[in-house]
Amino acid sequence: MIDTHAHIYSDKFKEDIDKTLSQAFNNKVKHILMPNIDHTSIDGMLELEEKYPQQCLSMMGLHPCHVDANFEKELYIVEEWLNKRKFIAVGEMGMDLYWDKTFKEQQIEAFKIQADWAVKHQLPLVIHARDAMTETISLLEEIKQEGLFGVLHCFTGTLDEARQLIDLGFHLGIGGVATFKNGGLDKVIPHVDIKHLVLETDSPYLAPKPFRGKRNEPEYTNYVCDKVADFYGISGSEVEEITDRNAYELFSIKEYLSK
Repeated sequence: MIDTHAHIYSDKFKEDIDKTLSQAFNNKVKHILMPNIDHTSIDGMLELEEKYPQQCLSMMGLHPCHVDANFEKELYIVEEWLNKRKFIAVGEMGMDLYWDKTFKEQQIEAFKIQADWAVKHQLPLVIHARDAMTETISLLEEIKQEGLFGVLHCFTGTLDEARQLIDLGFHLGIGGVATFKNGGLDKVIPHVDIKHLVLETDSPYLAPKPFRGKRNEPEYTNYVCDKVADFYGISGSEVEEITDRNAYELFSIKEYLSK
């Protein structure tokens, strides 16, 4: 299995990261894709990739919650890194209007800039959209171009929104919310072709049942996999095989590992 989105460099793993990763790798997790947040997360992320070069793979981007009046300085650092070495994706980026709408226009500008970089570097775009799904889809429709593709991470939208994103060339990142009783994904996933899905945890956040409210970990990708299998009425091994293939193709993982 591939956890396509996990913040394993977080301080929440500081005391036991090696044990956590060992448990994940012993429980069928082959690769963990690490989204960047801002300049403060880069060193920890790259150190983990250096220690686990075949398993922990780095993205580069600026998270929308870290877009403020000085976001150009942060984007300069992102651009510098993208020009310096290879990354698995541009992200985590996007829009977040849940906590604060103060910098909405800056978030939109940062979104457009990073989307252009994804096209330039022929990389998938990993999008965060919290309380901003309508705005995100409208923005993608506005800037759509050849070579712009990626994943809407932690998808929690409607079936109509799922179909719009798929039409725009995006996969859906399915995580712990799929296991929540009122998560709403039971009304979406069974009606979407599984070829458009990838699995993720968003560790240390949004742990699936039965760990809800506790620290999420990459090994819990297994619980997401089993829930998706329930939705489709197929085996977990089938979900694993298909979503692995989806992730390998979407992120060009084999090419990245041979860099």
